[in-house]
Amino acid sequence: MIYNSFKSALTQEVTFEQLLPIHAEQLDKTKSKKDFVPIEYIFEPKKPKLLSELLPRFIESRLLHALLESKASEIGARMTAMDSATKNAGDLIDKLTLQMNRARQSAITTELMEITSGAEALKG
Repeated sequence: MIYNSFKSALTQEVTFEQLLPIHAEQLDKTKSKKDFVPIEYIFEPKKPKLLSELLPRFIESRLLHALLESKASEIGARMTAMDSATKNAGDLIDKLTLQMNRARQSAITTELMEITSGAEALKG
């Protein structure tokens, strides 16, 4: 199974996980492989019946975990993209506002120069 593992809103990691066959090391990830010593347990009900009940639940829980991790990664990526888009839009608005104000100021300056030129022409 391959899925995106959520690390943070900025970081997702592609994860490969083998579902079947299940190795004993997968079940106890707290120990290192060199420290792992298999323990023989007595099962009630018998192993085949117990396995037939637990195996589908184990696979279902691993699939659900992968789906939730992938969904959290997707939401984190969307959140990051939207934050970036919002910042870019804000920068663009600021740039266009400055450009508009300069154009308006230029137009006002041109009109004032025409008015003062016309007033001086009338005086003289």
